[in-house]
Amino acid sequence: MSIHSVRGLFLAGAAFIPLAGATAQAQQAPVALPEVVVNAPSPIVRRAPATESSGESAQPGILPIVIDQFATVTVVPSEELQRSTGSTLGDVLFSKPGITGSSFAPGAASRPIVRGLDNYRVRIQENGLATNDVSEMGEDHGAPVDPLAAKRIEVIRGPATLRYGSQAIGGVVNVDNNRIPTAIPLRGFAAEMKSAATSVDNGLEGGVLLDAGKGNFALHADAYGRRAGDYRIPGYPYLPNTLDDPADPPPVGKRQPNSALHANGQAVGGSYLFDGGFVGVAVSQFNSLYRVPGMEATQTNTRIDMKQTKLTGKGEFRPQSSAVDAVRFWASATDYKHDELANEGGFDGVQQTFTNRAQEGRAEVQLMPFDVRFAMLTTAFGVQVANAKLDAPGREGGLFDPNRTTSVAGYLFNEFTLNRTQRMQLAGRVEQVKVTGSTPDLFVDPDVSIARNLNFTPKSGAIGFLQDLPWGLVASLTGQYVERAPRGPELLSRGVHEATGTFDIGNPNLNIEVAQSIEAGLRRANGPLRFEATAYYTKFKDFIFRRLTGEKCDGDFASCTPAGAGTELNQAVYSQRDATFRGGELQAQFDVAPLSSGMFGVDGQYDIVRATFTDGSNVPRIPPQRLGGGMFWRAPVWFVRVGLLHAYAQNNITAVETPTAGYNLLKAEISHTRKFKNAKMGEPQEVTLGVAGNNLLNEDIRNSVSFKKDEVLMPGRNVRVFATVRF
Repeated sequence: MSIHSVRGLFLAGAAFIPLAGATAQAQQAPVALPEVVVNAPSPIVRRAPATESSGESAQPGILPIVIDQFATVTVVPSEELQRSTGSTLGDVLFSKPGITGSSFAPGAASRPIVRGLDNYRVRIQENGLATNDVSEMGEDHGAPVDPLAAKRIEVIRGPATLRYGSQAIGGVVNVDNNRIPTAIPLRGFAAEMKSAATSVDNGLEGGVLLDAGKGNFALHADAYGRRAGDYRIPGYPYLPNTLDDPADPPPVGKRQPNSALHANGQAVGGSYLFDGGFVGVAVSQFNSLYRVPGMEATQTNTRIDMKQTKLTGKGEFRPQSSAVDAVRFWASATDYKHDELANEGGFDGVQQTFTNRAQEGRAEVQLMPFDVRFAMLTTAFGVQVANAKLDAPGREGGLFDPNRTTSVAGYLFNEFTLNRTQRMQLAGRVEQVKVTGSTPDLFVDPDVSIARNLNFTPKSGAIGFLQDLPWGLVASLTGQYVERAPRGPELLSRGVHEATGTFDIGNPNLNIEVAQSIEAGLRRANGPLRFEATAYYTKFKDFIFRRLTGEKCDGDFASCTPAGAGTELNQAVYSQRDATFRGGELQAQFDVAPLSSGMFGVDGQYDIVRATFTDGSNVPRIPPQRLGGGMFWRAPVWFVRVGLLHAYAQNNITAVETPTAGYNLLKAEISHTRKFKNAKMGEPQEVTLGVAGNNLLNEDIRNSVSFKKDEVLMPGRNVRVFATVRF
């Protein structure tokens, strides 16, 4: 990141300070917003009074800013989810400051990337428990979480290792839903029906969420589904560098070939509620069949057939004790499988299979606050255990042999309320990770498989400060030292990954990855001006990355160039180098003036991340610098917004990457919500209708972080019509 970029970020944040004071005095009727309550960053839960909101905005379109957490948190509430045109987590979060998606298969397989970090550094979880899929080990693998079943999404931007483990060194994406109910609906029954249609892919989607309860029991059920054809694109998808003969490119129509999808899911859960807590279980299933775009994938009709079944449990007990405030637990068992199908060598069928059978459990105890003379201290401690058995057999030998990863960890959080305006947090974690499996030393003797029994002990710690300032401002400063244990595929891979078109080579000699990070922030959550500005600097020691060597392989290591004559697959070797990530994010919303029955306002955003190795060369697949803004009109029943996000060209690339052109992403939306206060049981209480447009300029958009960016265009102009009915 250049000096000018850093200076611009801080000047922009500083410029908001006097503006905040001026606008707070100028407005006669200040904007009163509900507190945004989040649960993912810390095990220390601050209970809001029963009369307060649970975090949803009083009106649609209000920018939620979290000011009471030491971590940097992005919140996507339910009303924003229903307006979103995204069908995956990566698509929904694509335009959020500091976040983008991997876009390997837009609409089907797009995993969130946080501050340039992805895969094994960003944990995706549902209701506090890992999804336990295989999306982190391959960009073509979708995450088995659908926004149709979500109530809200919380993203921790930056390390979240201390609570969730070393695989959260880059951040956490937590999806909340009500599959394990914690309360009985107000009238004993609640239902929500969602539906939408999209023009870019002739897509249809719909979902039903049901909640009921009486006495001590609460029940939940949901079902959803979506289907879409190949999506429309503005231009020709294949760049000349991907063609065998640029003078004779393969014909392509107006759609991205091989990009259709179909997905559905169901869940049922229930809880027993009692004085001081609850305990509940849920079972869910996710199914998806989607095609993988790209030139070779289209020729071989590559598609992925995914299925996951998950059993989860959660509970909380609040004893009448002067020492213990609450005891909480989470537990899950998942059975995940997907088949990668293609037509290769005259056989159209399963070329490779991935399975993950995993279990996870976490228990936390939060103590009552007590006086330590210089501060009020609140302490929470917890333990976490996890076990995952991975396998990836295939017709050409598979990606790796069966391997198992087990981990046991303990962690401690201490929050000090120094006075009414100052707070401090100290936290630490120790983890024991064991990886067992086998892999040959390919560069010595590829035919001899060697048993591996690898042990790691990551240790992490953090300190943070919050300072209340005039005009409703809150300043934050955090420092973290975090360690990450290598994952099984990073250590033990030794073969073909069909869908990504790579021959992956793991390294059993990888060391623990270490990150030292410092972050400063300034936030304001209330009043006519709401904003958040953050800047961070992270130094990695032994940063693990998948390095494209420039060599080509076919079905085995012997075919790899230069000794062999491979032509089909890119050789990728897991390697380590020291690296530095630095960047910043800014998002703001300003209520300019009342207009008719609502409020007219403007918003803006900016984000940048610069990542280099110690020799000054670039870390691969880094998101571009982005700048955007828009105008909105918000009323009790209406929300209208038009916004433009400009992504600059990404020319900070490695020797085996190609530059990525910039783009302009124009969005527009309008929605109307009508509430029926006197609705009887079985009658609608709230109806929302809306239209949202994405990429309305119909621009050629390529995502610089995607392995397939030179072959896969992002979807063209899209109009989504949606409806939500709540009973």
